[in-house]
Amino acid sequence: MSAIRSAIVAGGGIAGPVVATALLKAGIDARVYEAYPGPSYGIGSGLALAPNGLAALDLLGAGDPVRAIAVPVSAMMLAIGGRAHRLPVAEGEPPLQLVDRAALHTVLHEHALAAGVPFHYGNRLVGADEHADGVTARFADGSTATADILIGADGIRSTVRTLIDPDAPGPTYTGLLGFGATVECEVETPPETMVFAYGKRAYYLYWADRDGRVGWGANLPSKQYLTLAQARDVPAARWLEILRETYGADTPGGELARRTRADQLDVTGGLHIMPPVPHWFRDRMVLVGDAVHAPSNSSGQGASLAVESAVQLARCLRDLPDPVAAFTAYERLRRPRVEGIAARAARINRSKTPGPVGRAVMNLLMPVMTRTVMKPDERAAAERGYRIDWAAPVPRELVGA
Repeated sequence: MSAIRSAIVAGGGIAGPVVATALLKAGIDARVYEAYPGPSYGIGSGLALAPNGLAALDLLGAGDPVRAIAVPVSAMMLAIGGRAHRLPVAEGEPPLQLVDRAALHTVLHEHALAAGVPFHYGNRLVGADEHADGVTARFADGSTATADILIGADGIRSTVRTLIDPDAPGPTYTGLLGFGATVECEVETPPETMVFAYGKRAYYLYWADRDGRVGWGANLPSKQYLTLAQARDVPAARWLEILRETYGADTPGGELARRTRADQLDVTGGLHIMPPVPHWFRDRMVLVGDAVHAPSNSSGQGASLAVESAVQLARCLRDLPDPVAAFTAYERLRRPRVEGIAARAARINRSKTPGPVGRAVMNLLMPVMTRTVMKPDERAAAERGYRIDWAAPVPRELVGA
């Protein structure tokens, strides 16, 4: 039986509310401390939740509230030079769910509140002091909080990660800047279908939104890295000029860019991937979500992996006797899976800017390949088919493995 009775969760994004809710389900008191002054503050863009992520949320009763705000995607197409080819998918697989990030944060926050999780906003973590029977978190305003453990759900720029290991690597820039919008535009897109498009100069994707509009996202190649704040310092009108120049010769990319207004454009800045993190935990501190694994958006698994890890961490803390045992089992359960997905996404990322010859060859071969040798991606299907058995006890062999 676990001796852990309380947890401080640093970060109120996606992993934070989920791990706190899961901890309460496991009988462990959890409080969330967030640096921003409120939920969903300054958050935009969209993301996809895979079936495995929704299945993990279902364990907490949060799956259906998320589905209620989402656009299901049950089919995918690859467009090269304006020609679209339907991609094979595994038969009977549940759809992806496209959600607005701010709306997802709101749903997860409200679900956690309803479960009994207290939230403290405006508390930016700056340090922590471990002692024999707990850990005390220190915040920028001078306040403190003490619990048995400290969980870092504080994103790719994690403070807890540097507290665990001052030499820990930070996120790696993918060479792409992210943008998104939902616009009124007449684009022939089958319902519940995501189209991945290789334009003449850059990659983008689009889909039919639930209200008749079209959602689209751009991965703009850029040698210069820009943080979210730096990217948003550039006027949206200037970004639209660049997007219209980049995608202007593409169909329908050019029309999507031209139909996007400055007030509709969501700017997300540099897209990242986390390199393998050597130390997931130390003594009474542990990492979860993007703080420890953030695959590139090409994986379609970033948010889902964060949710999975949050639930698995709570399960380990429920079943194992002390923090180090629980954290050891948690890392051994999660590291192979998340690093494998991140490596596959990195390979996909490198294919996002094929040259003219590459696009021509892809267009020639794709119709034949989709009819013959191309099959549903069994590895990706297995990743999406992953399910957590909440009722099963965590094997103690993981601690001594």
